[in-house]
Amino acid sequence: MPEPILYRKRIIPEECILLKDDRILYQDEQTIVTGWNSLKPKKDLHHGYSCYFLNKGCKVSKFYREDNTLMYWYCDIVEYEYQPEANTYIVTDLLADVIIYPDGFVKVVDLDELADALTGKFISEETLKKALLSLNSLLEIIYSGNFDDLQTPIEKVIN
Repeated sequence: MPEPILYRKRIIPEECILLKDDRILYQDEQTIVTGWNSLKPKKDLHHGYSCYFLNKGCKVSKFYREDNTLMYWYCDIVEYEYQPEANTYIVTDLLADVIIYPDGFVKVVDLDELADALTGKFISEETLKKALLSLNSLLEIIYSGNFDDLQTPIEKVIN
């Protein structure tokens, strides 16, 4: 299967960026695993790997520092739009995120941005509902001790 073209679309701030430097390391009907370097240099984040779960409403990433030490796992709540004629995925970040630190601490972030997006009419109630249901499903996986199922596609590729 030919490699798809990936775009990251953000709601706040509104932007759509071609992920031209992301390397697709694996793909099947349900997942796409990529390796990447930080788009904008940050103090700690240098590079990482992401797994797009095309049927789960989330993207799971493993973030590394420049010295290759693990920062944390970062889970974006997203929606996917596939354009078959161009073999393109537009991955829209639905703002809510979950961070899982190496010690196992779980932090849910950016729910205020999700509320702001609804208030500002940047998203519909239906999109808000979709984001919350995807967040709930992800948290159920994490809290039930099955997050390793979401880590496996990345770990298989990098190990």
